[in-house]
Amino acid sequence: MNIVLWVLQVLLALVFLAHGLLVLNPPAEIAAQMYASLPIAFWLFLGVAEILAAVGLTLPGLTRVQPWLVTWAAGGIVVVMVSATIWHLARGEWSSAVVTLVLLAMATYLAYMRHRVVPIHARRPAQAVR
Repeated sequence: MNIVLWVLQVLLALVFLAHGLLVLNPPAEIAAQMYASLPIAFWLFLGVAEILAAVGLTLPGLTRVQPWLVTWAAGGIVVVMVSATIWHLARGEWSSAVVTLVLLAMATYLAYMRHRVVPIHARRPAQAVR
């Protein structure tokens, strides 16, 4: 089960890293559409938040330093995906809403599993040699 969760963490991290980078550096034709619907400051915030979420899904688990951050990163993604799903449904963007629902389900499952079922344990402090 731990391997499945790691695969899920890496997949989610890759999706959010790629989307965050795209949001921060969009092609000109996409930028015009993005900035017409929401302010630039929102897009900058979203891009940075998605990149930080990608880091939060992987780095704390790999280093086992503050591994509870994996659960919090997944929980943050849940909040963003609920909002994104509502946004896409309100605009009639059904295919985008389906994608955000799938990502929501993945993040919800990961948050629950890493919190309750298969948590990543923190690294133990080194023992002093006598």
